[in-house]
Amino acid sequence: MSVPLLAARDITKSYGRSLVLDGVTLDAGRGEILGVAGENGAGKSTLLRILAGIVRPDRGQVAINARLGYCDQESHLFPDLTVAEHFEYFARAYGIATTSGWVPVRDGLLERFRFHQYLDARARELSGGTRQKLHLSLALIHQPDLIILDEPFLAFDWDTYLTFWDEADRLKSEGAAVVIVSHVAHDRDRFTRIFELSSGVFH
Repeated sequence: MSVPLLAARDITKSYGRSLVLDGVTLDAGRGEILGVAGENGAGKSTLLRILAGIVRPDRGQVAINARLGYCDQESHLFPDLTVAEHFEYFARAYGIATTSGWVPVRDGLLERFRFHQYLDARARELSGGTRQKLHLSLALIHQPDLIILDEPFLAFDWDTYLTFWDEADRLKSEGAAVVIVSHVAHDRDRFTRIFELSSGVFH
């Protein structure tokens, strides 16, 4: 049996007296698109931040056997940097800037998400949808094989929403695992598995 790219066991987290996650267990294998659904305040974003290593659980363990890409709800961009400068900054942060391979990857993302014309535009000049395209693309520039996404398409128009799913399917076909927090009521057929989070546990 292949080792999962993501293995989370018995994840428990409280804030004060509020128990947010109560022994949550989750695996993600190659070629899967997993959905994590639930009401606002159910703990979905907390779970994803724990999976991404940003928040420490009170109990439990997370094992990642992959290159990780993470995109949260907020697009944390630098207002005065251009789109091109963002890509270069993140390429340096991921340690891939000294290779030439990241530039074709960048160009492919720009083309598929149709914002190549903004390459020299500063982030503060971009629309909300284009900022979200950039935010997502920066999480993919190093070609991760585990991608964790928190409401990744909230600001997308319909065409970009469909492009997002084309990209998710491409990643899946290449053996990546994609974990998405979303309100997935209308998109269940796009997921390999869906986990409903309520009262700190999966149902």
